Amino acid sequence: MNVGLVSNSFSSITNGNGALSSAKTNAENSKFMNLLKSMQEKSENEIEAGKGSLSSSQISANGRLNGDYTSGFAGVYNSEKDRQSNPVGAAANQSGVHGVSKKIDRTSELYEKSMELENYFVKQMLSEMRKTVMKSKDSDFAQQTYEDMLFDEYSTMMTKNAGFGLADQIYLSLV
Repeated sequence: MNVGLVSNSFSSITNGNGALSSAKTNAENSKFMNLLKSMQEKSENEIEAGKGSLSSSQISANGRLNGDYTSGFAGVYNSEKDRQSNPVGAAANQSGVHGVSKKIDRTSELYEKSMELENYFVKQMLSEMRKTVMKSKDSDFAQQTYEDMLFDEYSTMMTKNAGFGLADQIYLSLV
C-alpha cells in the first residue's frame, strides 16, 4: 500500500485539520522548550553568581515535609543551659538511680526525636479522650479536619510545656 495515498486520504477525511492541529502542537512545544531552556540558563547564571534559589531540602527541616502545618520541635531549646539540663517529670525520679546523676542535652537531634515520640503518645491519648465526647450533631469533613489539626497542635503544645518527662526518659534510655 502506498504511504502517500494513506496520508492523502487521511488528510481529506480531516479536511486538513489534523495537519493544522499538529502544527499548533509543534509550535506550542517549541515555545515551551525555549521557555524551559531560558529558565535553566537563568538558574545556572544565578548559581554561578551566588544568587541561586534554595532547594526544598534547604527550606524544610530534616524529617519534615515542606509545608507541614504543625509547629514541630526544631529549635524549641537553643540556649546554653539546655545543653546540660536536669530531667523533669517521671524521668527525674530515675535519673539519680545508683548515685549517677544524668544530664540531658535538649538541643540535640536525639532529644528532638524523643519529643516527637512523646508527642505521638500524647496525640493518641487525646484522640481516645475525644472519642468519649458526645456531639449534638454530625460534623462535616472540613470540621473534622480542622479539629484533627487543632488537637495535633494541642498535643504539640502539651508536649512542649506540660513536662510529662516521657521524652526525657526516652532520651536517657537511648544515650
